[in-house]
Amino acid sequence: MTRKLFGTDGVRGTANAFPMTAEMALMIGAAAGRYFRRERAGVHRVVIGKDTRLSGYMFENALTAGLTSTGMSVLLLGPVPTPAVGLLTPAMRADLGIMISASHNPADDNGIKFFGPDGFKLSDEVEAEIEALVEAGVQPAQAHNIGRAKRIDDGRFRYMERVKSTLPHGMRLDGMKVVVDCANGAAYRTAPEVLWELGADVIPVGTSPNGLNINANCGSTKPQAAAEAVVAHGADVGICLDGDADRIILIDETGTIADGDQIMALMAARWAEEQRLHEGTLVATVMSNLGLERFLEARGLRLQRTKVGDRYVVEAMRAHGWNLGGEQSGHIVMTDYATTGDGLMAGLQFLCEMVRTGQPASDLARNFAPVPQLLKNVRFGADKAPLEAASVQGAIAEAEAALTGKGRLLIRKSGTEPLIRVMAECEDEALLAQVVDGIVAEVQAAV
Repeated sequence: MTRKLFGTDGVRGTANAFPMTAEMALMIGAAAGRYFRRERAGVHRVVIGKDTRLSGYMFENALTAGLTSTGMSVLLLGPVPTPAVGLLTPAMRADLGIMISASHNPADDNGIKFFGPDGFKLSDEVEAEIEALVEAGVQPAQAHNIGRAKRIDDGRFRYMERVKSTLPHGMRLDGMKVVVDCANGAAYRTAPEVLWELGADVIPVGTSPNGLNINANCGSTKPQAAAEAVVAHGADVGICLDGDADRIILIDETGTIADGDQIMALMAARWAEEQRLHEGTLVATVMSNLGLERFLEARGLRLQRTKVGDRYVVEAMRAHGWNLGGEQSGHIVMTDYATTGDGLMAGLQFLCEMVRTGQPASDLARNFAPVPQLLKNVRFGADKAPLEAASVQGAIAEAEAALTGKGRLLIRKSGTEPLIRVMAECEDEALLAQVVDGIVAEVQAAV
């Protein structure tokens, strides 16, 4: 079956355009409700969280209508980080968890992410079955079996306590000045409050959501404002989250930005020293820098790569019992603590290392010299298939030949946006620019 709704991380698109319409959300809710109700008898619950997008109200109500029409009772958390939904779904004995968010995308976009009763994201196979139910339609419950909806006021606080519990008992952040950029998103209250409760002097950025400013010139995809705040306030470190707070970018005391690869390098090395890193393996995607792989190999550790998407990282971790993984973009997954990427939790692990070692952020966030990497995106129309063009395929073949023994090339279609991503790594920066620009030019000509 060809997937029309689900991408690499649930359903996502521009609000009020297919597939992100209220009507479709209602149908998706009904289909998901029917799928999970058929698994067992008894009371059925679904936990729903959201970020701060204006369209979140619309999708929250539409999903609630669809779910309750099939007999699911809905527990509404309001604005919470995505990892909170992963945590609270099993904690509240729910059959399903849903996060309404388009993560790092602009405010006009929105999305629907699903978590199973174990708190982990659904597999491709389950999503395909839900999509089939959407197409076929579902029979609603009888009138006396319609579900109920209830607001849960303390979900955010339950999540905050769980995040704090990942630090060593009694550890405090007294005397540490921390800039935290919440991207005007789901963690706009959670992250500053957690850091303050742990004793940090908190400088908040991006904590005034209005429904339209999520990720706007702030957050993990645009950390410049936070970097400026770190330098201006003489802060020890900056933590940049995205709109749903499942990813992190760090900023050291000099204003230098560190991505997920550097954070994973630090954590993998530290966990290996403590004999906590299962089978000496870190899981990351094909996007992670070759420098990370070399850093791990020099320490007798292994990098296991997956296709892009934190859910695929988690699937590999669960299949083999590995406990640390993530993405260069800032998803850091620690299955000892959480079921999905958690930006705030990863940030606390970094602060823990600062406290434990007494070293500045600049020392801890520069673990390896990245191999020069160039990534460019090309937007394309829904009716186009640029990667199928003979001219594009020819350019890719030429680039692969040029990079043989010198670097690597990765061309892929985004699973969350209508973009072709062209990425290459090579020590020869002139050759790097040449091959990427050549492919981009051909893709642009094909769209």
